[in-house]
Amino acid sequence: MAFNRKEHKDAAEEKVIEINAQMEGTLTFSDPVNLKIQGRYTGKLDARGTLTIGPTSQVEANIIGENVIVAGKIKGNIVAKKMLVLMPSAVVHGDISTPKLNIVEGAIFQGHCHMLEDILSIDDLAQYLEIEIPAIVELATTGKIPAIKEGDGWKFERSQIEQWALVSRVKS
Repeated sequence: MAFNRKEHKDAAEEKVIEINAQMEGTLTFSDPVNLKIQGRYTGKLDARGTLTIGPTSQVEANIIGENVIVAGKIKGNIVAKKMLVLMPSAVVHGDISTPKLNIVEGAIFQGHCHMLEDILSIDDLAQYLEIEIPAIVELATTGKIPAIKEGDGWKFERSQIEQWALVSRVKS
């Protein structure tokens, strides 16, 4: 098993982690990294920064990332918070959610696509609506406000929140 961890510092102090191995489990990164998978991976990936799935990679995982570039094979759902790129050698079997999508000719995608819009965190939404966070959690948990459950937290699409706020004012 080969696990290469390369770190170099530039202006942004970018961290690069490259995995050339067969791995299983959950990988979660709280700091932005440039993660490159070049082998087999089974489990769950939650990364900030850029996640690259190499052309020879075979991944069975649900993936959450900011920027995701796929050149290999994935079985699982992908949530790319900023952008998802499917390269010509990509084969994706699963649902995808992203605000920006680039499918290069030759890529294979089988699943549903949900184009996310401007996403608000619960803190952003509390400030935007001028509502306390516990009240927002209650609204989200009971389904009274449009929300996306992500792990232990919540995310909100701005356009859906604006529509909800408009309809809620009309009802008041």
